[in-house]
Amino acid sequence: MARLDQIAKVIRSKNAGPFCLTLDVLFATQADYERVRDSGAITRASMAGLYQQPEDEVQVFFHDVALAIKVSLVRRASAGSVQDTDLYGAQQHVLLYPIEVA
Repeated sequence: MARLDQIAKVIRSKNAGPFCLTLDVLFATQADYERVRDSGAITRASMAGLYQQPEDEVQVFFHDVALAIKVSLVRRASAGSVQDTDLYGAQQHVLLYPIEVA
């Protein structure tokens, strides 16, 4: 077992418009990417649970050519609103770091 932050080259988050957040996990090697992709550690259900959102507000994309996994989430508060605690969505990826991958 290894943590996702020990396997991935880059883990980041950012806004994808004012109502959506995107999480990117990028890998240096095909083997690392396939290890995480095939482990089942990143799924719609697991991301919905981690971010406490309904599963229908979560999408997971596997980009084999780019060696990347993208997770899109509906933001709870639109970017820049009074309720927003992370204007750029740049701090939301930290929850991904401790995910255990077989």
